[in-house]
Amino acid sequence: MCHAHASNAALAAFEVDILDRVAPTHRIELAQTRIESPLGELRVAATRSGIVKVGFPTGPRSDFNAWLMQRVPGAERVETVAVLEEACLQLRAYFAGGLREFKLPLDLRGSDFQLRVWEALARIPFGETRTYGEIAAALGRPGASRAVGAASGANPLPIVLPCHRVVAASGRLGGFGGGLAAKRFLLAFECGSLPALTPS
Repeated sequence: MCHAHASNAALAAFEVDILDRVAPTHRIELAQTRIESPLGELRVAATRSGIVKVGFPTGPRSDFNAWLMQRVPGAERVETVAVLEEACLQLRAYFAGGLREFKLPLDLRGSDFQLRVWEALARIPFGETRTYGEIAAALGRPGASRAVGAASGANPLPIVLPCHRVVAASGRLGGFGGGLAAKRFLLAFECGSLPALTPS
């Protein structure tokens, strides 16, 4: 198994805009774009507070937009925001092999338990894996592996919050929103079994 030193930077980036998540009282500007990656075309959305959503090419665009409408209701669509441009730069750097840890402001929208699980995902170092049970135990909820799996499956920021690094205790890959082929690719890529790649 590959190893990497953990850093507090990922946790420092894990700042949630509580006002936007709970009861927005100000105008929210939302921008989205698409970028090419070795996994196909990724969809990325962000507000000025932080990155909101990363979508895989396996899902229809209508699902991506429906999620945004539900989770960021009433947002004003704008062409771009600085956070979105930085997220695209960091995603490209990750696939090129030049970035192991994302340093982005996050605008996360989920339940308290989901937020705790997503924070735990941010703690998993590049090139390492954890089981659903290990995360449940770390959260003080031993036996809540299925709940952790459900929260991981609802992660709106795959790759950035690396749910692909969570596997079943049996050694099986478990689920992944981008498909198991994408999960295998990401794990192999991070362990050095694949060369750094740029979009074709």
